[in-house]
Amino acid sequence: MSAGGPDEITAAASFAAPATPTDTGTLGQAAQAAQAQGRWLAAGAVLLALLSGAAVSLAWNTQQRVKALETELVRRQQDSSTQATEARTLARQAEEAAREAVARTALLEARLAETTMQRTQLEELIQSLARSRDESVLVDIDAAVRVALQQTAITGSAEPLLVALRQADERLARSNQPRLERVRRAVAQDLERTRAAGSTDIALLAMRLDEAIRQIDELPLLATPVRATSARPGMVEARRETASAANAKATASGSAPAPSSAASAASTLQVWRNYWLQVGSLVWQEARSLLRVTRITQPEALLVAPEQAYFLRENLKLRLLNARLALLSRQFDTVQADLRDAQSALDRYFDRSVRSFGTTSELLRQVAVQARQVGVPRPDATLAAIAAVAPAAAANR
Repeated sequence: MSAGGPDEITAAASFAAPATPTDTGTLGQAAQAAQAQGRWLAAGAVLLALLSGAAVSLAWNTQQRVKALETELVRRQQDSSTQATEARTLARQAEEAAREAVARTALLEARLAETTMQRTQLEELIQSLARSRDESVLVDIDAAVRVALQQTAITGSAEPLLVALRQADERLARSNQPRLERVRRAVAQDLERTRAAGSTDIALLAMRLDEAIRQIDELPLLATPVRATSARPGMVEARRETASAANAKATASGSAPAPSSAASAASTLQVWRNYWLQVGSLVWQEARSLLRVTRITQPEALLVAPEQAYFLRENLKLRLLNARLALLSRQFDTVQADLRDAQSALDRYFDRSVRSFGTTSELLRQVAVQARQVGVPRPDATLAAIAAVAPAAAANR
């Protein structure tokens, strides 16, 4: 067994041996010692309790402070979140404001550019209004002549330049200014030079080629001559007119009294005479059409088969179409070569005795004569006169 405390030892000693007077004092001292020890123990327990209370109080205080810190941290975190949200909102608003500012700046720059352009145009308008009348006339004539010169270079025709020079001459005549007389003489000189140079009407020549191409299908070949039947309709019509006249006279003779039998017999004889003359002429025409004598210098023209005639006409039309394209492209050497080949084919394979042959050949001849390169003179005299007079007009202003 474990050793007990002093009180237990004292109690055991009292039960083990009977008390004696000598031990009474010892027991009193032991009791006092035990009481003192008990007081120390009670004081220690009280101290321990006080220390425990202090520790508990300190722990509770610390816990409260920790809770307060946690609460403060949560509040600050919430505040930080709120501030971050507000900061993002403000950043977004700032970005939108920046975009609006950029858009407004671009709009202002565009309006500024537009205003600058309008100001420039207004200055030019003011300058143009501030020009004198003579200077305006000279500037307009110079611009018109230069534009007409460009059109002439593009189209190859002198007509735009002629029109511009005529209008310039008329305008100078209306202004009737002595200082512009030099320009008017230069315009008249260039106008005469341009008229003397002549011009090529490309559109008219193309139309003539189109007409010649259309007539190719109607031209008869030497290998397939067309029978002359033009007299037959005339004879039939004359015969019908004669019969109707005879019937009319017979009706008239039956309805009205005849003046004399001799005159009626002469009229009837004349009618029948004319009828037999027309019949004889018709028979003679038919007999002449049975036989035709033609001088052929190139025998191969008579050897063209009917199926080859189609390709012959188509090749000739293609040749003329090539000449038309070359004419529109102003390749006059090619035009002349194609027209020579086309005319040679016409003379070799087609019948010259018909009227349409002469018409087609004449069209090709006209195109060949007029399809030539024409050098349009430059209006250098007019431009030089305008350049010389314009500074003087500006100085007088």
